[in-house]
Amino acid sequence: MVELTIDGASVEVPEGSMVMHAANKLGVYVPHFCYHKKLSIAANCRMCLVEVEKAPKALPACATPVTNGMVVHTQSPKAVAAQKSVMEFLLINHPLDCPICDQGGECQLQDLAVGYGGSSSRYHEEKRVVFHKNLGPLVSAEEMARCIHCTRCVRFGQEIAGVMELGMLNRGEHSEITSFVGRAIESELSGNMIDICPVGALTSKPFRYQARTWELARRRAVSPHDSLGSNIIVQVKQDEVMRVVPLENEDINECWISDRDRFSYEGLSVDRLEVPMVRTSDGQWREASWQDALRLVAEGLTQVKDSFGAGQIGALAAPYATTEEFSLLARVMRGLGSDNVDFRLRQTDPVLDAALSGAPWLGMQVADIPKLDRVLVVGSFLRADQPLIAQRLRQGAKHGLQVSSIDVSADDWLLPMTARITVPPSGIAGALAAVAVALAELRSVEVPAAFKGVHPGDEARRIAGSLAEGSNSAIWLGSVAIESPQAALIAANAQALAQACGATLGFLPVGGNALGGHLARAVPERGGKNAAAMLAEPLKSYVVLHAEPALDTADGQRALASLKAAQFNVALTPYRSAAEDWAHVMLPVTPFTETSGTFVNMAGCVQSFKGTVRPYAQARPGWKVLRVLGNVLQLQGFEEETSEAVRDAALGVIAERLSNVIRAEAGLPAAGGADGLERVAGVPIYASDAITRRAPALQATPAAQPPVARLNAATAGLLGVEEGARVRVSASQSGSVELLVVLDASVPDGAVRVVSARPETVALGGAFGNLTVERV
Repeated sequence: MVELTIDGASVEVPEGSMVMHAANKLGVYVPHFCYHKKLSIAANCRMCLVEVEKAPKALPACATPVTNGMVVHTQSPKAVAAQKSVMEFLLINHPLDCPICDQGGECQLQDLAVGYGGSSSRYHEEKRVVFHKNLGPLVSAEEMARCIHCTRCVRFGQEIAGVMELGMLNRGEHSEITSFVGRAIESELSGNMIDICPVGALTSKPFRYQARTWELARRRAVSPHDSLGSNIIVQVKQDEVMRVVPLENEDINECWISDRDRFSYEGLSVDRLEVPMVRTSDGQWREASWQDALRLVAEGLTQVKDSFGAGQIGALAAPYATTEEFSLLARVMRGLGSDNVDFRLRQTDPVLDAALSGAPWLGMQVADIPKLDRVLVVGSFLRADQPLIAQRLRQGAKHGLQVSSIDVSADDWLLPMTARITVPPSGIAGALAAVAVALAELRSVEVPAAFKGVHPGDEARRIAGSLAEGSNSAIWLGSVAIESPQAALIAANAQALAQACGATLGFLPVGGNALGGHLARAVPERGGKNAAAMLAEPLKSYVVLHAEPALDTADGQRALASLKAAQFNVALTPYRSAAEDWAHVMLPVTPFTETSGTFVNMAGCVQSFKGTVRPYAQARPGWKVLRVLGNVLQLQGFEEETSEAVRDAALGVIAERLSNVIRAEAGLPAAGGADGLERVAGVPIYASDAITRRAPALQATPAAQPPVARLNAATAGLLGVEEGARVRVSASQSGSVELLVVLDASVPDGAVRVVSARPETVALGGAFGNLTVERV
């Protein structure tokens, strides 16, 4: 430790720290622009000049290493004079457009100019002009003349997002920040550049000129779009969500959020269902009062129960419903006598439920990820599924964390990979077996009997070598592994590998409240049907909460067919188009911004929140609708008056219910014999849920472009197709679609990548299986 004095106060900091770090520890504010605690030191704004005794001139606090006995003055006449001189230079070319600047009221330059700027400028020459840049639909760079060249945005791209999308051209007064020629910013974390920009050079394009910052009320919330549970601040004007920004929480999302968390708010006000709707006998929709609609729902469910039995009623929920909604939905179903309730709409393995011994979770706290030294990620589109977990791994890789992957598409995770095995989805279990055999050979122990005859390749040996050397390792199962028809086998093989190398087995659940769904018992417990079984053999009645079955289930085409064949369907949804082609009663419930509720993240962290705006039109919070429905059905135990009471009754002691122990035997998958190419699907990052799919700015990004058929060059050559060719992609048990071919080296041999959760590809049925590809 090094001891120094700042403004008369002594402080100790680790050797190698800068004066800025010591000042922050003391709570002494040093004005700055380019310094940011999460970014490398650039020392190019010079605003943090301080006086250091025995130094001939003022020194930048952010780039001056501390030494024993150093004496620093941050507010001496010499320091203040230096800071004022820097401010004068910064303002020479700055446009005087604060009244129209979106950053006005929360601008770092504006704030510091009050204390360090002059009342007039000595410079009367013409100000420089910097032309606006087109950075895509999310980040606005319309007024780059405001830029003070702090380079925070450049360093963020390189160090946090993992890709250099912005850089600086030219020198001196001709310097300007720009993107590569003709390129937009495509990072899934790009919106954070808006937050860290200390001036109004980079602003939110969807929010541009919508409101002034002092008009906005700020309310805490939790993002529902992935299972990290990022903390956010929802900014509201007149009961309309105007903007979403991060709320710092070092244990979860640090000070970042993904673009999906930031810009999806646009989908909250689109296509909303305003009043309860009832389908008439001639197929038309009519408005109804809440009282009449709930009475019709109770009558319809009771009639199905009396005529066909309670087992013919099923409930499906989206994995981003609140814990309270999950709990009450499950209680309504069980009160009716049915155990058919599930939120895992994309799960396809019928034996996975029996293999799970508890609620599958990450296996550790998110804040402990940097302590890992080895990670093997199995079956995950990591940047699309968990963008901020990818960022955590990216930071860990800079400090020695070795990241390996067994995946179905070799997407660029923007971090150094130790080893990677890319196989079609049916090959994941075998790849895990190969790594387990390689580990046994490396340690000169007997190969597990379940994996006899497996011959590991070079990449499997590299992964085994990495895991063998680790002292704190983790193996994580991602969306493809969890949703695979071989999910139980994959999990069992992963458990065997984890036990062999002493790693922690964890799951990366899909959906903002997947763990909450397990804890709230919104899964079959007494022999009921899971989502796949409910849709494979149509029931007489379905209750659907928040989900769009065509896009949110494993096989959207089959889901729609089953729903349309049912006698009575109830949709609890914020969106009219989500249910109007299959429901008989539509009840308008609120999204997460209009209700109180609770999400439980992948690490078991319980996060409750309040509504940030009033419910839209006649929409009501889903938990209130389900509680009243329980009363109308005259079921017992629906007396709670608050969401907190529902939460407390549902959760209990969480730690006792979290378990990643797999009760299934490791082994090898049966050899497949289907013709065609194996489908690699995956849900695009901006098609993950109903809210995101309705956000115009997100849908204008390159990541949301129309689906294509991605093939590697070898597979395309065997098929006789080339880049840009139009092909017909067909599923044997379903329909076909016409798509353009894109050559993609990340796709494994014998596979074609066609995304799911898009209307254009619903006709292809399930996300797993084989497809035939032929030129049109």
